[in-house]
Amino acid sequence: MNEKNNMVTYKSHLKIIYIVVTLFLVVGASSWGFLVHRTINQIAIYNLPEPLQSYFHKEMSYLVYNAPRPDIRRNKDKTEDTKHFIDLEMYGPNAANNMPLDWASAVKKYSEDTLKKYGWAPYNIMVQLDKLTQAFKDKNKDSILFYAADLGHYLADVHVPLHTTVNYDGQLTGQKGLHHMWETFVPELKLDQYQLYNNHKATYLKNPAEALWADIRKAASLVPEMLAIEKEVSIQFTPETKYKNQMRYGKEVKAYTKEFADAYAKGLGVTVNQQLIASANLLTDFWYTAWVNAGKPELSSREISPTLNAELNSFKNNQLIKDGYLISKKEKPED
Repeated sequence: MNEKNNMVTYKSHLKIIYIVVTLFLVVGASSWGFLVHRTINQIAIYNLPEPLQSYFHKEMSYLVYNAPRPDIRRNKDKTEDTKHFIDLEMYGPNAANNMPLDWASAVKKYSEDTLKKYGWAPYNIMVQLDKLTQAFKDKNKDSILFYAADLGHYLADVHVPLHTTVNYDGQLTGQKGLHHMWETFVPELKLDQYQLYNNHKATYLKNPAEALWADIRKAASLVPEMLAIEKEVSIQFTPETKYKNQMRYGKEVKAYTKEFADAYAKGLGVTVNQQLIASANLLTDFWYTAWVNAGKPELSSREISPTLNAELNSFKNNQLIKDGYLISKKEKPED
């Protein structure tokens, strides 16, 4: 009996170790952070029209909790990484304005190997849109939810400025660690103060690739400013107050302090908040466009959740967190 109990305990410990290691790996490779990815997928639902809104709201927990899934895949799938970014400088001068909108033309111009080396996020997003459209045509609920959640992740990623540059972590300008600071540390500190509501309504995109690239160009244009602000804020700090030592992957590394993150967030103003909202708005449009392009298929359920109207009112009053409706701020399974 004792041997059996010991084996159960041993397996439980192994499971805990596996979960902890997985989380460290995911956090290290993560983009926007679990909190923001999940927030984006949730608020994108609120700007959808019926019947799509009710359909996605009924499955909101799935769409929200699985928002970080592509980052988790990066731990095992070596092909996953370059789907999340695009190093625009590696594609020549003014690449943000000159790169082809479609994959075939991009491959012809740069080669597939080059694209999959320096990042092909915009083209991957269009692949995901096509898959979601086909899932709607097939009325395959599992596939609809799977691709809708993944699409939210990839769209959110390209709204992070450092996902558009080879200087992806500030490492080329002596600002290593800025990636995690901008997309995870700052929003985790300040999300309660963000304006999550906006009055965007789902828009059908005749040319979704053009809309996507417009947002990528906007994200890329923010890179110089976010780097400059870090330099300006740094003047107010000493190395001892700017950085702290912490353990990552069993190694002691240098990371920004909370005090510096607060000051940097103040310098950025509403920039991170605006990129979060832009991510959600484009996701709303992509979901809606996929459904329309699929012929607006009748969805399996028109049942409206009893909490939807209350959530919409809370959303309009920017009180999702205060009212306890924002899933990403609640206790999560892996936490």
